[in-house]
Amino acid sequence: SQQGQRKDWANMQSSTALWLLFAGSILLATDAYNAGLHVSSFSKIYPLKKIALTSPNLKMVVSKANTRISGIKMSVAQGGLDRIVEIKMPDSCKNSWEVHKFGGASLADASLYRTVGDLLIAESKGRGSGSIPTMAIVSAMSGTTDQLIGVVNAALKDISEAKQLLDAAVNKQLNTLKELANASIVQLVEHNIRKDADDIIGVLQALKLLRTIPSVTLELITGYGEVWSAQTLNAYLLSRGVPCDWIDAREVLVVKSSLAGLGEKGSASTGGVNPLWEETSVRLRRWWETRGAERGLARGDYARAAPVVTVTGFVASTPDGAPTTLKRSGSDFSATIFARLLRAARVTMWKNTDGVFTADPRRVPEAFTIASLKYDEAIELAYFGAQVLHPSAMVPCIDAAIPVFVRNIFNPAFKGTVIQGRSHSLAEDDAHHVPIETKGMRRGDVPVPIKGITSIDKVALVNLEGASIIGVPGVARRFMSAMAARDINVVMITQASSEHSICVAVPEEQGEEAKRAVEEAFELELSRSAVNSVSLLKGVSIIAIVGEGMAYTPGVCSTFMRALASVGCNVRAIAQGSSERQISVVVNRNDTTRGLRAVHQAFTLSGTVLAAAVVGCSGLVGTQLLQQIQAQHAALRQRGLDIHIVAAADKGRLVADDWGLTGDIQAQLFDKGVPFTLDTITDLLEKDINPLRVVVDCTASDEVVSNYDRWLSKGISVVTPNKKAGSGDIKHYRNCRVATQTTSAQWFYECSVGAALPIITTLQDMLLTGDRVTRIEGVFSGTLSYLFNTVSPSTPFSLALKHACDRGYTEPDPRDDLSGLDVARKLVILAREVGLDLELSDIAVESLVPSPLRSWAYKGPEGGLAAALVGEMRRFDADMADRVAAAARDNKVLRYVGVVDVPARRAWVEVQASERCGPLGGLWSNDNHIEITSRRYSPRPLVIQGPGGGPALTASGVFGDLLRLTRV
Repeated sequence: SQQGQRKDWANMQSSTALWLLFAGSILLATDAYNAGLHVSSFSKIYPLKKIALTSPNLKMVVSKANTRISGIKMSVAQGGLDRIVEIKMPDSCKNSWEVHKFGGASLADASLYRTVGDLLIAESKGRGSGSIPTMAIVSAMSGTTDQLIGVVNAALKDISEAKQLLDAAVNKQLNTLKELANASIVQLVEHNIRKDADDIIGVLQALKLLRTIPSVTLELITGYGEVWSAQTLNAYLLSRGVPCDWIDAREVLVVKSSLAGLGEKGSASTGGVNPLWEETSVRLRRWWETRGAERGLARGDYARAAPVVTVTGFVASTPDGAPTTLKRSGSDFSATIFARLLRAARVTMWKNTDGVFTADPRRVPEAFTIASLKYDEAIELAYFGAQVLHPSAMVPCIDAAIPVFVRNIFNPAFKGTVIQGRSHSLAEDDAHHVPIETKGMRRGDVPVPIKGITSIDKVALVNLEGASIIGVPGVARRFMSAMAARDINVVMITQASSEHSICVAVPEEQGEEAKRAVEEAFELELSRSAVNSVSLLKGVSIIAIVGEGMAYTPGVCSTFMRALASVGCNVRAIAQGSSERQISVVVNRNDTTRGLRAVHQAFTLSGTVLAAAVVGCSGLVGTQLLQQIQAQHAALRQRGLDIHIVAAADKGRLVADDWGLTGDIQAQLFDKGVPFTLDTITDLLEKDINPLRVVVDCTASDEVVSNYDRWLSKGISVVTPNKKAGSGDIKHYRNCRVATQTTSAQWFYECSVGAALPIITTLQDMLLTGDRVTRIEGVFSGTLSYLFNTVSPSTPFSLALKHACDRGYTEPDPRDDLSGLDVARKLVILAREVGLDLELSDIAVESLVPSPLRSWAYKGPEGGLAAALVGEMRRFDADMADRVAAAARDNKVLRYVGVVDVPARRAWVEVQASERCGPLGGLWSNDNHIEITSRRYSPRPLVIQGPGGGPALTASGVFGDLLRLTRV
């Protein structure tokens, strides 16, 4: 190898010479290399008996006989759990081992290393029954693994850049180390780390010439993060005088792996790594009897203090001595493997969350901690992407019934989640009559059939479809064989009847390869068109619900599907395991978060969250609405409902907050508001992760109304007192209706007719139950009801109008009320509800605005129009006084009445003289009075009566529609 290093590498062509270069580079840090003698730290850890390194450019095998690791001859047997060799503990040890695992987030800086060390010391002292031998499994310091991957990638292009990146990783670790221990301890560990860095440089120089990264090399280099982290924690424990030492798991843990590389963060790939239990246990015992004895751990006085042994997580070696890993997030697996080897009393996974949550709290903020899980449930949650656990982590603990605790390093007082016990099979439960109510969990007094909801994001669907393969045996076998031949991990499978189509979900990075595999397997059928197509769909995710209780609860699947449908989440594929512990569906990736939240809410695992954007928030109705929502906030939360005002807009300005605006929103709009368009609100709600999203339109704007159909088609509901959509262009009205039928969005406009009176919902219920409406008649304007109840010989019409304006009963321009246009719009809305396609121009209206004032233009300051109009109306008080007096002579009163005559297909608005003692004559203040005559309600009509005007009442009607939206 030394001779090879002196060659002119640029002229080397043969793959054999290239291999010699690589082998020489691995041992570049050594001062000498003789058969059977290894002096570099690399060769001490990985003496080569038979290491195969493969790449597109390199397929060579190097063998070396009689190689040993720490004095243990490498004769690897296929050991099983039944042949585990236990370590012998001293008589003074009265308690079983306990294992603690710490991830990178728990080891982000010197302060956290200190926290972890102090926690381990406290745990080793026991809980009142004597000291406890303690093992800590550690990940690399936060960010180090990614740094080392960056080092490897950089080496292919620029070795100098790679060295700089490596120096940065080394210095970060050393700076942390120096804060934790005294100089003598630091000096020893620093020597080891810098020696490792020299070895890494040797490997990197070979990578530059190889121009590729063999997976074994990547696993070797990234594993140093754990090696450095374990020594750093051990250095702190040494400085505290604790009996302790550290183990490089690559010297002890032997595994067989069918997976190359590290695996991808967030990948669906799991499994493929199997510990060789007997060989690993022999090596662990040998370490304990040699190194452990030298350090006084194997023969110490456990009555005084039990040892703390720190072990590298994530890393291992193959039976041939090659470095490997347990793949990304594999330190959990390391912890449970060592717990099984030691027959530990418990394993504690220290995370940065309070345990296993019902869903990912980053995506479902309402998620909460699950107190307990069965092993089977935990495995399902882990398999389907609950990254708080490694998918394989539970397996070693099941046979030995070792409980696994998941706790928060930043909140150690919290109990977290305990995982223990097996789920019963359906046959076992049926045989033993296991009560259904014991199988789920409870949220307060509500039984919940599921334990958690989780997802896998990076997934692709591969679909085989063909009518000609219906009934042909063996299609599924050939399909799955094609997957297995390419080592493709099938995450989920679903099949139509008669094998007409087969669909599988695979990790997205394997999608193209999976498609090619199926195309090759069915090449003949594709050429003959016996198979229609092999398709690949990327950009999808899997959402899964998990829980033992779902097998015993009818309707779980329907609740799941209904929740997804309610937020427009389209299901691409569905599968359910025979154990009935999980149901999984494939959805578009962009819908995943919203789907998770909708499902979480549907199973009463959390309250309902409604994200609302209020347009017109500083008007009379908008102001009242915000006040009412804020006043009811606490009461609604107690009932599991949270209305988030995520945006508030008016007069060209907008304020927004993803988690909901609080406090004085109008003041925030004035102080912090930014210019906006309606597209801004659309984009904001489209990106919002809440399943229920709504625009609350408290304006009288045509521009806002013109966006209703667009919002509804995007799954954004609309709640409004604005009458212009319901009475405007019939084409736009129909578009809005169609949008509510094709999406999960709702359009509620109850308060556009009777403020808070239930007129539209009552009418809709009558029609849906089969009734036939023939006539709708009554006083529909609270404003005009107040005017005609107030006008008298001593109160002229203009003064009554002033009182109405002062009480907020009128529109900003009172002529909109006096013209009858407001009532006419209400009649159009009601006419359309009963099936009449009327336009506003079809309504005959008697206007109360004198002709000279209909075109009158106000030119004064903003907000003064109503007062100016009152002044102008004084000129016409006499005309109205005459009409009032004429009616009084017949013991009648004037009322402004609207009528929809359904058989005649027409409607009109007029001033009527009504009997003073009749239904309309007896109205008080601003009461509305609506009579609905139908087949069922005839000859006596259904009457709805009550106050029909004012900002507070209208706002309460809008508020009611918002609440109704959460119950749909």
